[in-house]
Amino acid sequence: MTEIIIAAAVVCGVGILIGVLLGVAGEKFKVEVDPKEIAVRELLPGNNCGGCGFPGCDGLAAAIAKGEMPPSACPVGGEAVAKAISEALGVESTETVRYVAFVKCAGDCEKAKDVYEYVGPKSCKLAQNNPNGGPKACTYGCTGYGSCKQVCEFDAIDIIDGIAVINKDKCKACGKCIDECPRKLIELVPYNAEHLVRCNSHDRGIDVKAACSAGCIGCSLCVRNCEAEAITMDRNLAHIDPEKCNNCGACKHKCPVKIIT
Repeated sequence: MTEIIIAAAVVCGVGILIGVLLGVAGEKFKVEVDPKEIAVRELLPGNNCGGCGFPGCDGLAAAIAKGEMPPSACPVGGEAVAKAISEALGVESTETVRYVAFVKCAGDCEKAKDVYEYVGPKSCKLAQNNPNGGPKACTYGCTGYGSCKQVCEFDAIDIIDGIAVINKDKCKACGKCIDECPRKLIELVPYNAEHLVRCNSHDRGIDVKAACSAGCIGCSLCVRNCEAEAITMDRNLAHIDPEKCNNCGACKHKCPVKIIT
């Protein structure tokens, strides 16, 4: 009985000693956290999506508290969170532009041609390892296997008729789909952008038409008819700068293949 009591006493003594040591170490080595950082962190949505450029919300909160990033740096939180953070920090709230993801492809099952029947895992990245980068004749277009949809935390992407379609109202512009797409045909554009080119092909017009009836043929009619000089040609592909575009619609009406939307 005496041995049991002694063993119990030793265990209790060691436990108390460890607890005291941990308490002292915790006080000595604790890191002081800026109250502003705590306040900002509580206002951030907590998705840890990385869309702000930081691995998680903790890093962004610290940067905002230090003034290294603006209160509007969180793409998921949007204007509401930016305003709340500005009020918490006592700084002026600036108007933010909402961005959404945009898929530069209109080559659905009806418009885009296939060169063979693909049998394999439904993954855009894995399909890239096959001949032609997948069955679709256009090597620039959406393969439609939904790799972007799988990484979207906000259920903002659907695969419709063989191509990815973004739900603008659900998209939070986190950028995960952009990183996931092996063909790099997703980009962020302003929510209110009315005229965008739904094509990503840099092939010559004759080759584009052979692969897809909804591809940019590089005719430059949109460029010549844009009074705002918002459209440029890059290797046979038209690109519209949303910041310069005045939404006159001339490019849309002049486009012979109707891929400006």
